[in-house]
Order: sequence, then structure tokens, then C-alpha cells
Amino acid sequence: MLTLLKKIGQTLYRIWFYILVAIPIFIFFPFLLVFTFSERSYPQFFWMARNLWATPILYGMGCPPQIIREQQMEKGRSHMLVANHTSMLDIMLMLQVSKSPFVFVGKKELVKIPLFGFFYRRVCIMVDREDTRSRTGVYRRAQRRLNQGLSICIFPEGGVPEEHIILDEFKDGAFKMAIAHNIPVVPMTFFDGKKRFPFTFFSGGPGALRVKVHPFFETQSLTEEDKGKLREQVRGLILKDLQK
Repeated sequence: MLTLLKKIGQTLYRIWFYILVAIPIFIFFPFLLVFTFSERSYPQFFWMARNLWATPILYGMGCPPQIIREQQMEKGRSHMLVANHTSMLDIMLMLQVSKSPFVFVGKKELVKIPLFGFFYRRVCIMVDREDTRSRTGVYRRAQRRLNQGLSICIFPEGGVPEEHIILDEFKDGAFKMAIAHNIPVVPMTFFDGKKRFPFTFFSGGPGALRVKVHPFFETQSLTEEDKGKLREQVRGLILKDLQK
């Protein structure tokens, strides 16, 4: 009986998440749509996504963010934001970490999500990892966004690892891009995603979402040959936290 009640509660918790995702989009749809007509108005779209979408979702789910910053991001400077990826809440959590506008680089499959996918397609840099031309095009689109003063966010595992994997291997893309554009890499550890809202259906529950923003890795003196070393340094830093 207790198991049944727990599953019912977790099902309702999942349904409540999708309600929280949808309601702000419905309410603010005209404004969100207008702000996606031009890349120049993306900062306004970002502000709404951060404050009127991500914040209500996290607090409405009973998952308030707790952020420890070992270094502050500089206003007006572009950064490469990277973190481990374990939960659907990671997108909202990343929006809470950075007050300055950034653009996600992510899988094209996310455009299939109702409502969310519509805006995802309009404002994010999508990549088809099976298509070489798509991966090459990401660098060109990222350069344009960096020239506009924005930052870039990539989850370098390239997806959500299987449940038993603490941290999957990192792909090169984020580090190659950071070096090419001479922007600092900002490593972050997301501690509680698997516990609070994993992709496994009958699991999860309210509680704090802890984040540690680590000291940045500067890239001005690096070349493309250094991307592997940089990748492993960043991964090792995050993995050490997750194994504590």
C-alpha cells in the first residue's frame, strides 16, 4: 500500500512539473514570441525565461537552488558554461546560476517537446551530432552570438548518462570552442539532480538543488591541441565533487 501511495505521489509530482513548465509559456506567449523575432531582443527573452519561467518551476517543485560561487562571472564578458547533466531541472538551474544572458547548445531532438520545443528551436543553437555539417555550423552560429556579448552553455557529456554512471566522458566541443574564441570555461557541479528529478519516472522529490561554481579555466594561452587536457581537467574537477 505504501509503495502504491508513493508511486501515486511521484506521478502527481511529475504532472505538476509539466504544469509549471506550461503555465508561464501560455501566460507570456505573446511577449516571448515577440522577443524571438530578432536576436537583438534575446536579452529580454532570457530575462523572462530566467525570472518568470525557471524561478517558478524550481520553487514550485520545492527545489530551491543553493549556489556556492568560488568565482564570479564578469558582467559584459562572454563565458563557456559547462556542468554535469542528470535532470530535466538542469536547464532551469543553469538559468538561475547565470544572471547574464547565455545561449544553450543542445540536441535537436528537444524541439519535439510541446511548447518548450517551439521556443527552443527559435533561440538555442541546435546540433545534430550525427551530422558533420551540423556540428561545423554550431561554431559559426556560436561566434555570432559571442560577438553579441552572450555566453554559451553546453552540457559536455552530450546527453544524460545511465543511472549507474556518476559522470560520463566529456565531448570536445565546449573546450574546442572556448579555446577558439578565447573565453573562460566556467565549470559547475550540479549535485542533486538525480535525487530531486531524474529521468526515471517513479523517483524524485522536493529538496534543495546545490550548485558549486568552480574557479574558471582561462584559455587565452591555449591552442586547439590543449583541448583534451582542458577537457579532462574540467571533468576531473566536477567528478571529484560528485564522489564526495
